[in-house]
Amino acid sequence: MADVIVSNVPGSFPWGVLHERHPALIARVRDATPYGPGRRGALDALLGEIDGAIGPLAPGAADRGVWEAWGSEKYVGRPWDEVPFLWAESYFYRRLLDAVGYFGPGPWRGIDPFAPFKAAELDGLAPPVAGLEEQALLHASLWGNRADLGFRISAGEAGLGERVTGLVADDSAGLWAVLDRGAPGRLCVVADNAGPELLPDLLLADQLLAAHRVSEVLLHVKPYPYYVSDATPADVIACLRRAGEAGKRLWQAMADGRFIVRAHPFSCAPLPYQDMPDDLRADFGSATLTIMKGDLNYRRLVCDRHWAATTPYATVTGYFPGPVAALRTLKSEVVVGLDEATVAALDAGGQSWRTAGTHALIQV
Repeated sequence: MADVIVSNVPGSFPWGVLHERHPALIARVRDATPYGPGRRGALDALLGEIDGAIGPLAPGAADRGVWEAWGSEKYVGRPWDEVPFLWAESYFYRRLLDAVGYFGPGPWRGIDPFAPFKAAELDGLAPPVAGLEEQALLHASLWGNRADLGFRISAGEAGLGERVTGLVADDSAGLWAVLDRGAPGRLCVVADNAGPELLPDLLLADQLLAAHRVSEVLLHVKPYPYYVSDATPADVIACLRRAGEAGKRLWQAMADGRFIVRAHPFSCAPLPYQDMPDDLRADFGSATLTIMKGDLNYRRLVCDRHWAATTPYATVTGYFPGPVAALRTLKSEVVVGLDEATVAALDAGGQSWRTAGTHALIQV
C-alpha cells in the first residue's frame, strides 16, 4: 500500500499548507473579528506552535475523548511535520477554534471565525440562473469547488489560474447511469465549501428532485466551522435564502423529509472514510449514489496516500459501502484513476496541475 502523506518535505504541498497557509489564515482570522487580548494571545500562541510540537486541546474540552480516539494521544507532543498530513491539518482547525473561544464559555462561543469571509463571498454572488439542464448543473457544482477560501489564502486570486474546460477524468455518464439504475432512490451529497460551491450543489439537488431522478437528497455538512469555508447547517440556510425558487422548493422539501441535512461528527474527523463509524456507513450504504465534493473529501476517500496517479479509482475506494462519485477541483497532490497518456501529457505541460485549482475530475 502507498505511504501516508506527511508534511516534512520543505517546498512540498503539505509543507506549504502547514508553514505558509496556516500562518496566513491565523493572521486573517485575527484581523477579521475584534477579539480581545486573551483570544488574540491564544492565536499568537498557536502561530508560534506551528514550527514546534503539537499542543493539546483546551483543558476541559468536551470532545477530548473523541480526539483521543482519533489519535491525539499518540500525536500530541510530536512535531507537526511528522504526523499524517490529513490529521495535522484537521487538528489545526480544531485548535484554531479553541484559540478563538468557539467551544468555551464567553461571548465568542459558537461564533464562526470564518463567517466574515463566507458572508463576503455569498454577498458577491450573482442570482442563480434558472433553467439550466442537469449536465450544466453538474459542471457548475464541480467548478464551484474552486471557491475554496483556504486555497485562496495561500494561492491568491492569481494562483487560481483560468478555468479549464477539459477534465483530467470525466465519468459523468457513469454518474447518470448509476442514478438511473432502478427506481429513484436516495442521493447522498457530502458537501465541501459554502457559498459559491454550496449554491450550485443545492440547485443540482433541487433539479434532481424535481425531475424525479432521485426520491430523496441527504446532504452531509460539517457540524462546526472547519477548513475556513466548509459548509455548516447555518451556511445551508443562508444559501437556501439566496437560491430563489429552487431555495423555496428545497425549503419545502426539508419540511416534507425529501431533503435532509445531516452534520455527523465524523465529518470533522482527521481520518479517511475507510474508518467511518457504522451509522455513517449505513447512511452511505442506503444511497443509490454518494457524491463526495471537493479536495478534502477526495483525500479522505482515497486515504491521503502517495498513490500513483494511474492507480484505479475503484481499487482505492472498494471499501466504500455503495456507489461513490468524486467531484473535485484539484488543489492537492493526491489523485488516482488517470490513464498513463493523460498523466504524461499533464506532467509535460510545465504547470502544477495537481495543485493549481485549474483542473478537475468526475470519477465514479
